[in-house]
Amino acid sequence: MFSFRGDAHKIYLKLKRARNHKQSFQSVKEIHQIEQIQNFYLPIDSPTLKKIYLSMIKEKNGSGIIPILVSSGPWLLLLFSEQLHKFLFKEGSILWVYFVLAYAFILTISVILHFHEKSWASVHIEIIKEILQERKERSQVKS
Repeated sequence: MFSFRGDAHKIYLKLKRARNHKQSFQSVKEIHQIEQIQNFYLPIDSPTLKKIYLSMIKEKNGSGIIPILVSSGPWLLLLFSEQLHKFLFKEGSILWVYFVLAYAFILTISVILHFHEKSWASVHIEIIKEILQERKERSQVKS
């Protein structure tokens, strides 16, 4: 079923469905993915994990290629606007419709990909932060 609600609500609905069918929450794909990521990072030593953490922050906060392409695309089109105008609108051509549709499609996909990657970077950052915090608390208790 199509919904305009975000992924958080969709996960909630999957968890609710699993509970109603008396299934483990571990059977929900998103929960299983998070567990796999946690299990991957757990055996890594803290100094290396801190470096990975910093790398993930860089990834999340970096401008990346997609925002650059999205913001520079219109400027590039403006630079060649006269030539583009002549090409797209010559003699009743409907090439401009295909151009607009292709441009809007590429723009939409690139923005979605950018935010999708940014959200996954956030997940990894939070998992690593949690592991490092637990290790720090454990070491303080031992002292």
